This record gives sequence, C-alpha cells and structure tokens, in this order.
Amino acid sequence: MKILISADMEGATGVTWPADVLPGTPQWERCRAMFTSDVNAAVLGFYDGGADRVVINEAHWTMRNLLLERLDARAEMLTGRHKSLSMVEGVQRGDVDGIAFVGYHTGAGSEGVLAHTYLANSITGVWLNGIRASEGLLNAHVVAEYGVPVILVTGDDLTCVDAAGYAPQAVTVAVKDHVSRYAAVCRTPARTAADIRAAAKEATALAVRREPVPAGPYTVELEFDAEHLALSATVVPGVQRSGERRVAYTSETMYEGIRAFKAVTTVVSAAVEEQYG
Repeated sequence: MKILISADMEGATGVTWPADVLPGTPQWERCRAMFTSDVNAAVLGFYDGGADRVVINEAHWTMRNLLLERLDARAEMLTGRHKSLSMVEGVQRGDVDGIAFVGYHTGAGSEGVLAHTYLANSITGVWLNGIRASEGLLNAHVVAEYGVPVILVTGDDLTCVDAAGYAPQAVTVAVKDHVSRYAAVCRTPARTAADIRAAAKEATALAVRREPVPAGPYTVELEFDAEHLALSATVVPGVQRSGERRVAYTSETMYEGIRAFKAVTTVVSAAVEEQYG
C-alpha cells in the first residue's frame, strides 16, 4: 500500500502569520520544525496502519521547507519546484492508494488562517463549476481522475469543514482554531503530533483505489483584486474575461485544468507591481 502526502505549510501547527511561512525569515526557520513534525506524525501513523510506502510531495512556496533529516527513515520526499501536477505530483503514476492533505488551508475569499488559493494575495476568489474552491477542492478533483481517495486532511478547524465538502469520508485533524486570517488558538506540537498520528493510522483503512471519476468538462473562474491582473491572465490560451476583474476557462479534464490554473497564476504573479499590486 502506497500513500502520498501533499504537504502545505499554512495549515501546520503554530502557523498564523505570513513570516511563519516565508522562506528565509527567522519565523519560517522556527515553524519548519513544527511543519515537519506534522508531516512526520502522518508518516508514522500511516506505517502504524499498515502502509508499505509513504512518499511526501513538498507543496509549499519553493517546495523546499521540510527538514528531511527529521523524517522517519522509511519515508521518501519529493522536494523542489516545477512539477507536472504541482501539489499532487506523483498521483499520476498509477500506484498511489490514498492521498493525505497535510497542512492545508481554506481558499481565497474565505475565512481561515492564511486563507488563499495558490497566490498569497491578488486572487480574491476561485470557483470550480460555480462552487467556491480551495486548493483542497481543486486537488481532490485532480486525484479523483486517477482513482485516488483523499483519506486525511489537517489544518485549521475551517479547513476541516471545507474538507467535508470535497472528501466527506476523510479523517480530519484541526491543529488550531481560526480567530482571524492572522490569528488562531493553537495546540502544542506534542498534542498535534499525537492527534495526526492516530488519525493517519485510522485513515489508512480508507486507502483503497477506486474507479477514476469521468472527465469534466470543468470551468474554472478566478477573481483578482485588480483589473490589470485579469487582463494579463488572458495571454494564457483559452482564458477569457468573464468580468471586470474575472477570467474563466474550461478544460475537459482536471489534469488540464490544474495545469492551466498554474499557468494563469504564474502569469498573474509576474504582473503584480510591488506597491500597487
């Protein structure tokens, strides 16, 4: 049994502030240890539950945040950027039985600690076929095309609520309770590690490959905080204006849809000016 962990950082234990997740800051160095603790707890739990192989896909920012030397020796980690499926890279290989979203968060325009969708700012909302979408929802649709169930989700309490909408069978762990975008009531690393390990062990029983979900079409709509960002996004083939600050595109599969999403966000991030956005 092979488990894939998609590891993001904003939903990790103790993380509440931009500096906690921005590579190179003193706070990021401190929070890397707690992020690693969360991920390692999931690794241990999956092996407790009978997994034969656990692979971690680094999914935050530069995708070079986890401390490899602190992980269980049985684990493997894919680290670094520029991957075909970004946050869920590896699921397309056909040998993954279940996936865990560790350290996830809610989407742009929603309540939640450090809520955003791919870009830290600039995007004010994302919709998939008319439903407001978080990274978890988008990635859940991608992995469904490969018959892989989402079996575990960790993050703040609102992330767990969000997960109930796209992976109702998944086991969830709240490592903190939302107060505002930059504040939360946090559990200690010792407590969250124990909770995540127990949840991962339980979730292992859900790691059963399924029939792939039939393809879309999927329509993705994005809203930005400035008109020129919508204009810049239209350089991506198939992306059209759907409003003053909105664009939309349609893909036959979520494999194509998430790759187009990455292209749009890459172009838009390059169009953001330092002071005016």
